[in-house]
Amino acid sequence: MKQKEEENKIINNRRDFIKTTAIAAAAFMIVPRHVLGRGFVAPSDRLSIASIGVGGKGKSDIAMFASSGRADISFLCDVDTRRAAASVNAFPKAKFYKDWREMLDKEHKNFDAVSVSTPDHNHAIQALAAMQLGKHVYVQKPMAHDMYEARILTQAAKKYKVVTQMGNQGASNDGTRIMKEWYEAGLIGDVHTIHAWTDRPVWPQGIPWSANKADIPKELDWDLWLGTAPYKEYVNKLVPFNWRGWWDYGTGALGDMGCHLLEAPFSVLNLKYAKDVQCSVGSVYVDEFQRGYFPESCPPSSHVTLTFPKTEKTNGDIAVHWMDGGIQPERPSELGPNEIFGDGGNGTLFTGTKGKMMCDTYGLNPRLLPLSKNENLNVAQKYSRVKDGSEGHYRQWVEAAIAGYGKKELSSPFEIAGPLTEALLMANLAIRGYDVMREELGEEVYPGRSAKLLWDNDAMKITNFDEVNQFVKRDYRQGWNALTL
Repeated sequence: MKQKEEENKIINNRRDFIKTTAIAAAAFMIVPRHVLGRGFVAPSDRLSIASIGVGGKGKSDIAMFASSGRADISFLCDVDTRRAAASVNAFPKAKFYKDWREMLDKEHKNFDAVSVSTPDHNHAIQALAAMQLGKHVYVQKPMAHDMYEARILTQAAKKYKVVTQMGNQGASNDGTRIMKEWYEAGLIGDVHTIHAWTDRPVWPQGIPWSANKADIPKELDWDLWLGTAPYKEYVNKLVPFNWRGWWDYGTGALGDMGCHLLEAPFSVLNLKYAKDVQCSVGSVYVDEFQRGYFPESCPPSSHVTLTFPKTEKTNGDIAVHWMDGGIQPERPSELGPNEIFGDGGNGTLFTGTKGKMMCDTYGLNPRLLPLSKNENLNVAQKYSRVKDGSEGHYRQWVEAAIAGYGKKELSSPFEIAGPLTEALLMANLAIRGYDVMREELGEEVYPGRSAKLLWDNDAMKITNFDEVNQFVKRDYRQGWNALTL
């Protein structure tokens, strides 16, 4: 009997040990990766994410992270509880904050990564704060509002050794990789000219600021929404979408669509930093021979030409033409009269010494011109594909963050996304410079309207039109610290 009791005691002790060990292991499994050291692969093999901006695009971003099966949405942050409601309902266990600074301060030990899906003017300050805490970051396109911000974020990713990805999900589609293979197989010769075009904006631009006073919705923290931007009284219809057309907050059609349409040329040709830029813009006339002057608002349309220096993939300089507001380049002669140019409203065209190729938005539907060249086309695959393409863009970042810095290849890390973003913002320099006014001999003159702006990349300045350099690095509103590494 005594022997039996001793055996039972041993069995029970063993059970207690196994149970205790399991509980301890489970507790260890949920320790954030950050606590265990930068780059450490947590035993849970899951990524804990804090999301800043969870309505609109932020809503779909975090849903895609969650669908990877390897991410937990642990914290939600948004200045507008109306916009956040759907995400709050979708992730009821996630703690909610209105102020992202409070969330980072109080909870930084409890998550591994940060997703930023806010208006353009707050991207950089939010992303940098997260990186300085050792957090991996996913930032919606464009990754920054100003060229200086983009440069700082590019440098920060390397300094803090965190895994980064910009939200131009088309970078993970097969199309870009297929066009790289075609180009390197010599199918269109040496590319010297790129055209990219869009039917955006699809929000008001080229208009005066509203003079109508409006009440701030009780659900919206207007001061937090403004963030780094100058203080202005609240106006209707700016939030949640139409801010894109105002320079204080948005980056116009270039910021919205440029990352989707110029990613392929950057990838195929290894473009980095432009050396000059020039532009023309559409005008709005408010009376007979009276052009509206609304420098706070992006113009209704523009045509920008950037020159990129020779790369290892080209034989000389590359001219990149950007057109928005529905302006399109001349149809290629190789395209039939009833064949669709791009996707109808957007597209990218590569012109080489031996031929042409084009694709739709996000690098989709790549094809050689004339279209008959695509019949029986057989070019060997050189580049690995991202599983599920643009949808896999999110999972790619999640898995790379779990693996740790430098362990996995990404489609749009900041070392790639930074120069792409800077190119778009440099184009905006020319557009904003178009409306810079001087007084000379009692006359109003606009020097930027007839100039080619020359760029010093190391000094980060335009060398022949100093007034436009005010847009390279803006001053943040009082109470918001300038970006420093």
